[in-house]
Amino acid sequence: MKRITSMFMALAMSVSLLTGCAEKTEPEEPVDVTAVDINVGVLKGPTGMGAIKLMDDAENGVYPNYHFTLTPEVTDVVARISNGDLDIGALPTNVAANLYSKTNGGVQIIAINCLGVLYILENGDSVKSVEDLRGRTIYCNGQGSNPEYIINYVLKQNGLTPGEDVTVVFDEASVISANMIQGNIDLCMLPVPAVTTIMMKNPDVHKALDMTKEYAAAANDGSVLTMGCLVARKAFIEENPEAVDAFLKNYEASIAEVLADVDASAELIAKYEITGSAQIAKLAIPDASIVCITGEDLKPALEGYFQVLFDANPASVGGAMPADDFYYVPAAE
Repeated sequence: MKRITSMFMALAMSVSLLTGCAEKTEPEEPVDVTAVDINVGVLKGPTGMGAIKLMDDAENGVYPNYHFTLTPEVTDVVARISNGDLDIGALPTNVAANLYSKTNGGVQIIAINCLGVLYILENGDSVKSVEDLRGRTIYCNGQGSNPEYIINYVLKQNGLTPGEDVTVVFDEASVISANMIQGNIDLCMLPVPAVTTIMMKNPDVHKALDMTKEYAAAANDGSVLTMGCLVARKAFIEENPEAVDAFLKNYEASIAEVLADVDASAELIAKYEITGSAQIAKLAIPDASIVCITGEDLKPALEGYFQVLFDANPASVGGAMPADDFYYVPAAE
C-alpha cells in the first residue's frame, strides 16, 4: 500500500513559524521523557496494526516507560481514559468528540491513525450501487459510533431511509462475520480486518461497496472519512508535553515501519493477536487506511467530517462541534 503516513500533507496550510525576540534566560534542564510512564490503550484492528512495532519495542525494553493495554472494546478505553487509568487511548473519532464534550474538554485528539476502513460485503453479485440496497437487510457493527452514522448518512444522501427502505440490523462483528462466512446472511458492513477474514474463508463474498468512496460522493464537499484517532487526557499533556510529543514521533515511526515492511509487521500483528493470523494481517494492511496525522493538520482533516455528522445528528459528536482546543498542536509547531 502506498498510503503515506500523513495523507493530508497537501492540506498543510502554509504554517508560519513565529519566533519572537525574547530576553535571554538560563536554559532549562532537559526533560528525561523516558522517565515518564505512559499508559496507552489500543484497540484491536487498524489502530493496533499501526502501533504494533511500538508495542513490540515496549515489551522488549526499548521503551520501558510505555505500557500498552490491548482491548477490542471502545467502551473499555473510554472508561479507562475517563478514570485516569489510561493517559492515551485509541478511539473512533466521533467517540473522541463525545468524550471531549462529556469531560468538558478533558481530552485532546493528538493523532488521526486511520481513515475509512468500512466495506459493504455481499454474498452474491447484485449490489453495484447504494440504490441496490433498497429493500434489503444489511448487518452492521458499531451502533452509536462511526459505522452507524456513516451507513445512515450514505443511505439518506442517496434517497434511502434507514428502517424503511433499508433494514439496518446491528450486532457484534464476530456474530456478523460468522454468519457471512457460513452464508446465513447476504449483506453486511464491517471494517478491516474482519472484511479480510470473511473473504478468505468464504470465496463467494466480495466487496460490493467501498464506504470511503461512497461517503466522499455523498458528502460532495471534500471531507474524508477519518475513523480512528488517538486522544490523551489534557491534564497529562499539560504535565508532560515533551513526553507526549516524543510518543507521537515514536508512534509515527511505528506506522512508517508497518507500512514499509508488511511481511514482518503481519507476523507481529499475529503474535499480539490483533488478527487471527499473519496471512490475514498481510492482506488487511493495504486496506486498513493506516495514517499518522498530527498537529496543524488535525483540524482541517477532521472538521469537515465532524460537520457532516453534526448536521445529521448533533449527538453523534457530543451535541456541539469540538472547539479549537480539542486539537492538540505541539508547541514546536
